[in-house]
Amino acid sequence: MKTIGLLGGMSWESTSVYYQTLNRMARERLGGLHSAKCLLWSFDFAEIEAAQAAGDWGKATDMMVAAARNLERGGAECLVICTNTMHKMAQEVEDAVGIRLIHIADSTAPAIKDAGCKAPLLLATCYTMEQDFYKGHLRDRHGIEARIPDADDRAEIHRIIYEELCRGEIWADSKETFLEVVRKETAKGADGVIFGCTEIGLLVKAEDFEVPSFDTTVLHAQAALDCALDS
Repeated sequence: MKTIGLLGGMSWESTSVYYQTLNRMARERLGGLHSAKCLLWSFDFAEIEAAQAAGDWGKATDMMVAAARNLERGGAECLVICTNTMHKMAQEVEDAVGIRLIHIADSTAPAIKDAGCKAPLLLATCYTMEQDFYKGHLRDRHGIEARIPDADDRAEIHRIIYEELCRGEIWADSKETFLEVVRKETAKGADGVIFGCTEIGLLVKAEDFEVPSFDTTVLHAQAALDCALDS
């Protein structure tokens, strides 16, 4: 089994889900007392968020690259960025190390295609919904045209992610907001839902929707374990 390097803490609420999912799946696949071999770099998310809010993506990239190199030096044999938003600098991170980076959009796309979805709704931070690094990756690499909510709904989803989910706060009113956004957008033609922020699965589940949903956290962890077990 290869050692998985996790760039986490963005936020730690979802990084804990990665850790639990990786270890549970390793036990299910290998049996007995098996668990996943992992190295975790956990950021102080306040520092990352400050760089995001200031638009200082260069600083954020430098932080990510330094952490990735530390994981590689520590023995990581593949790399996982445990957040959708910070895939904005995925290429720079991958170029800085000599190990494979498992891209979260590449991990999610096969499930979208298998479900037959052509126009899934992307729910995420405003950075991920509004910039092209994620939607463009799905479009250019996989032919998937992700949709996004309108501006007011994007702002409220972003607020819920940062002010609630990243702080471990789960509220029924916020869940209803997500459900209403999905209802609105599926009426316009969206045929699936991408949980494009790794905290969203803490708030809503597949059974909440009438269309297929894609939990990027779980799909990403599955791809990481596949890589670790690929001899």
